[in-house]
Amino acid sequence: MLTTLRTHFGHDAFREGQEPVVRALLEGRSALAVFPTGGGKSLCYQLPALLLDGLTLVVSPLIALMRDQVEALTAKGISAARLDSTLDAEQLQDVYTRLDANTLKLLYIAPERFANEAFRLRLKRLPLQLIAIDEAHCISEWGHNFRPDYLKLAKICRGLKVPRVLCLTATATPKVARDIRKAFRIAVADHVQLSFHRSNLDIRVTPCSVTERKNLLLEKLNASNGSAVVYVTRQETAEEVSTFLVKNGLLARAYHAGLPAEFRADAQNSFMCDETRIIVATIAFGMGIDKSNIRAVFHYNLPKSLENHTQEIGRAGRDGEYALCEMLACGDDLTVLENFIYADAPSPRALGNLVNRVLRLGPVFDVSPYELSTICDIRSGVVATLMTYLEIDGIIEATGTFYATYRVKLLNTEAKILAGRSPAERKFIKQILDAAELKRWWLYFYPTLLAEKFNTSRAKIVSALNGLQSAGDVILSVWGVRNGYRVKKDPGDLNVLTAALVEKFQSRERADIVRLQQVLGLSAYRGCLTGYLTKHFGEKLDSPCGHCDRCRGVPSKMIKRPKFRRVTDEEIALVRSLVDEKHAALNTPRQLARFLCGMASPAAARARLTRHSAFGLLAALPFSEVLTVAEVA
Repeated sequence: MLTTLRTHFGHDAFREGQEPVVRALLEGRSALAVFPTGGGKSLCYQLPALLLDGLTLVVSPLIALMRDQVEALTAKGISAARLDSTLDAEQLQDVYTRLDANTLKLLYIAPERFANEAFRLRLKRLPLQLIAIDEAHCISEWGHNFRPDYLKLAKICRGLKVPRVLCLTATATPKVARDIRKAFRIAVADHVQLSFHRSNLDIRVTPCSVTERKNLLLEKLNASNGSAVVYVTRQETAEEVSTFLVKNGLLARAYHAGLPAEFRADAQNSFMCDETRIIVATIAFGMGIDKSNIRAVFHYNLPKSLENHTQEIGRAGRDGEYALCEMLACGDDLTVLENFIYADAPSPRALGNLVNRVLRLGPVFDVSPYELSTICDIRSGVVATLMTYLEIDGIIEATGTFYATYRVKLLNTEAKILAGRSPAERKFIKQILDAAELKRWWLYFYPTLLAEKFNTSRAKIVSALNGLQSAGDVILSVWGVRNGYRVKKDPGDLNVLTAALVEKFQSRERADIVRLQQVLGLSAYRGCLTGYLTKHFGEKLDSPCGHCDRCRGVPSKMIKRPKFRRVTDEEIALVRSLVDEKHAALNTPRQLARFLCGMASPAAARARLTRHSAFGLLAALPFSEVLTVAEVA
């Protein structure tokens, strides 16, 4: 074990916590490793992967992280690969060839890959020895980054009869850790948790008003040295704050999901290379960022939870040197954060509509997540969660994900494309080309419909189109994701089922509000702030940390909500005028309230109502008050 550690990873000894995790896996037991950010989680599965006789599957939520890990392992001479949406047909085939030849030691995938039935069947034929699940807190409904596809992993692992599973996370509360251990049958003795106390992090909370916050941030950035990350809640805030900092002489860039991919990549690379000192970002920035010399992390807006806060400040000072972690705590943020929580929850009517729509499609069906989201006016993440709940309850089973539409531009004449092929192949390809729908310069194909028309398999149609692209005969693009399912058992009374789902979503809503209250508690806490944070993760410090605001004598302070103004007669008139316009996307009080709070629902976005002058009209008011206005309008 130590020889392999030294030979492949260049370490003479394990870091704290790594050896007991590795030994548990090598002895055939599953384990949970809760290591703070930068604690060396990856080695806990990479080393066993080399020592076990078979394949290690690594489930990771981020393509960039998978790519970096595979490149690093390959550079060490370790056989590793990834399967993700960025690979072309040739690259995919290469990975599958190596899998079938049993020459791969580690394969990285996203959790959504398990939705592919063919992939699950392939895994059953392989010598699968270990599944490592990164960001394992996503498994728990109470984890701060809950992802529905993670919820299915325990059931999938049991179906694959995996000998051992390793769950890894940097942020698991005792409740979340219990959920993970229960799901994967991990013994308490094989739950290895390191201390969340990092002595080089200076923890501060500075209550402030919305009017003074920008200048306060500027002052603090000017007083600090080195790279800094400023976390904000909204995309427009990232742009606004970064522009303000640049105007005041600081090298800053914005980073958020609304930017084109090349802009995000350029901003990140610039920051990593120290060309940009400050990155102003939403939570879209951070996972997989391996920069050791970040000297400061500022929360310009309140984080949604202590888990988010801890994960984000964990990116500071990974080199062990001093780093400042400061929250600029403004009560005005509470309304926006709470509105996000309330506005995201689907109404009972919308949930019932979705359940009825899906479970009346027949024993085998496929759906477009985008269409379901828009028609039922439920956010796509909630749609995915609901479908996962139905899978967990054994009502449906995923069969695969595919694209509805293939678009082709010919690079050669039809004669050249068909030349040199066998008669049967020429006939089949000509059949497909003749059946295409021509729109301007492009040919459109719908493989499911073509398969029915020609009495063949959808896979054969898709393979032919991909073959034309590989041969350089066409340019091919795809879109319109559809998810396939089969019904496994009678769902029973759909009203009863819907009521149970409504309660699940309402429980999550209540839990999210509690998380936000815990963030407020940090500012009001009279004791050691580091102790407050570690206690949240089940760890009690022996003594105050000595490097936080309270330990320096800075007094606690309650974060106060701003006094809410009353809705004006003019605003009520505007709302009534909006109602009179009779927009289908705003025909329920909850839909209207979300719109007035500036929350773009799927139906409103599709109807382009976000350009309407009334969008966000009452964004400064609590959702409950706006809902009351919507109900009487």
